[in-house]
Amino acid sequence: MSASRRSGATDELGPDEPGHPEREDADLLAALLDGMDAALCAFDADGVVTHWNREAERILGWTAAEAVGRQGFAGWAVREADAEEIEGRLMAAMRAAGRQVHEFALLTKDGGRVLVRTQSAAVRGPDGEPAGLYCAFSEVHAQIDLERSIALSEALFEDAGWGVVLVDADLRPAVVNTHAARALGTGRTSVLGRPLGELLSQGVEELESALTHVLAEGAPPAPAEIWVTVRTEDGERRRCWSSGFLRLASPLAEEPVPLGVGWLFQDVTEAKQTEQEASLLRFRSNQLHRAARAAAECEDPAEAATVHLDFALAGFADHALIDRVAGGPLADGEGTEPVRLVRVAATPSGAPGPSLPPGTAGLPVRYGEGHPAVQCAERAGSVRASAGAMAPERARAWAAARLWPEDTVHALCAVLRSRGRTLGVVTFLRGSGRSSFERADAMYAEDVAVRIATALDLAGTLAAGAAAEGS
Repeated sequence: MSASRRSGATDELGPDEPGHPEREDADLLAALLDGMDAALCAFDADGVVTHWNREAERILGWTAAEAVGRQGFAGWAVREADAEEIEGRLMAAMRAAGRQVHEFALLTKDGGRVLVRTQSAAVRGPDGEPAGLYCAFSEVHAQIDLERSIALSEALFEDAGWGVVLVDADLRPAVVNTHAARALGTGRTSVLGRPLGELLSQGVEELESALTHVLAEGAPPAPAEIWVTVRTEDGERRRCWSSGFLRLASPLAEEPVPLGVGWLFQDVTEAKQTEQEASLLRFRSNQLHRAARAAAECEDPAEAATVHLDFALAGFADHALIDRVAGGPLADGEGTEPVRLVRVAATPSGAPGPSLPPGTAGLPVRYGEGHPAVQCAERAGSVRASAGAMAPERARAWAAARLWPEDTVHALCAVLRSRGRTLGVVTFLRGSGRSSFERADAMYAEDVAVRIATALDLAGTLAAGAAAEGS
């Protein structure tokens, strides 16, 4: 053996020996064919099988050793009656441009029949003339499943009536459908790759926590309702999204490799708000009913008034005050002097407890001009006030100037009216942990004020009667 042969020079190796370029190309081709997910066979110009991969062996049961070298499919892979038609379709692909798609039945080694879908195309030689053809095939049901999956994906990202977002392992949107883009207030491409915190001002932590859980543990058993605040060009919008999550893993890896999370959501804000409003209305109606029954057992009408106040506070406000008009009820159109109010009852500003009369009962409260309670009495209508987005120090000063507890941020004053006269004002106060009072809250406060005013009017009538008898 020559020195060059011993040193491994490739020009001295035979084509069948390891290391020869042709042998290496053949090994690479065999590895590629056997690694394909689709079954593949190839024919030369005379219709003799030249290649047969492992997926073809899996589907039909014929090994490469049994298949390669056979003339066509007749008598072994197809029935004799069908052989002429099927081989005619296949060989016609050598004369046609592009790929040809057909469906027909092939025979398995054990005699069964498998319906397959084939894609055939010509293999051309160096001179451009057909030198054979290749035929890739798969079971029809597997192909249909694949097509259904693709069609479903396309439909979800084009026509779905709910949001669909594919989130990558870094918790950033990778694909967004039209509905989701509208919900996020952006275009389909502008949202891609951006952190969720740039799209949502509230609810980001809860959403990212859910996505992280799905990546680690898998999909939750039921949809989750997540409240978020979406940043848009027109401002921020508070929305509730009913969200479902699916962990996505690559089907090509032996071990599951997470590709991200499929996030599907539907806007249920209106339904949730309606549900919450109905639940709140039921609770408040029950509170009014319970308060009326408890007040009916009070011998002192003034005590009944505080009972109504205490029941109204539950879930509604943190503190409450009852002030009466000094000098007696004020009829409409009477008096030109500023209204003065006398404290009748107040809830404790520290630890919770029942409403109690103040120690300085009978002395006017030092409300300044324009105080919400004074405005309420003068207008005989409800008044709302709020510190808004003030700094904590300014909010405390705002509350102190109005003689309210220092943690007060929102206030609602409702007038006490009975028999066409203004008896006083009931004031409900909320701290920073609650939202500001809305119109629905004012309506509830007015219902409570009617009951308190009736009790106070009765207390005044009884007191006047007792005074008349004593004189």
